[in-house]
Amino acid sequence: MGQTVATRSDVTVVEVPQWRGSGAPTAERLREGAKLLADMVPADHHVRVEVDDDDLPETAARVRSAVAAATGFVVTAGGDCGVELEPVAEAMRRHGDRLVVVWFDAHGDLNTPATSPSGAFHGMVLRALTGEGPAGLVADTPLDPRRIVLAAVRDLDPGETAFIEATGIRRVTGPDPAALTETIASATPPGRSPAVYIHIDLDVLDPGTFAAVGSPAPGGLQPDQLLAMVKATADRFEVTGLGVTEYEPSRPEDQALLASLVPNLVEACARPRT
Repeated sequence: MGQTVATRSDVTVVEVPQWRGSGAPTAERLREGAKLLADMVPADHHVRVEVDDDDLPETAARVRSAVAAATGFVVTAGGDCGVELEPVAEAMRRHGDRLVVVWFDAHGDLNTPATSPSGAFHGMVLRALTGEGPAGLVADTPLDPRRIVLAAVRDLDPGETAFIEATGIRRVTGPDPAALTETIASATPPGRSPAVYIHIDLDVLDPGTFAAVGSPAPGGLQPDQLLAMVKATADRFEVTGLGVTEYEPSRPEDQALLASLVPNLVEACARPRT
């Protein structure tokens, strides 16, 4: 008798080549990075959002329409981290207080226009999901900060640290799959099973291994550590969406790394749970 192998769900990749939300001097490379990431996703459907370089709220509205119309498991390929506003907001609309957002990133992305040193929206998007942000770039239904888990975040601005301490946002600092899954469980309302949205800014990886990002920070994860943490999450909980962002192509070795890593991340998240 042959062994039964779980296959992945129907997958749609939404490509969003937005770069104006980034504060990096090399941010325009994100256009190409979004396409390369989208092409790496083992997807049944590919939707490309035409971005408006001069109007981030207009681009967000287009992303909202694309994500709402997408079928199956949705992978958002950025672009800068600001492309995650509407995919996470859509997950909130669908899952309510069951939703837990796991934010794999070197940075907290928890600034406001008043606290941001750069003024770049990619450093404000998670705060905007909680209800505070620039006009036209705030979630319509705020995400409770207690439903956020920061994973491998290590470069925080003072205003972000204050917000984390004031709101009780949870953090997992090291490459510890068990600690991550327990933290997700603790972020879920009693008696509810979580639906998890996973955000991956590729600067969560250590720049000594992966350098193709605009805002590198030392002390990051290795690719196998990131994959192990994502797999552990997907093995235990329903993953409702995945975003992969901030790829600035520059070296062939980084692209080769992603060509292996990205399909494995998608397969882990999109496969049916047993």
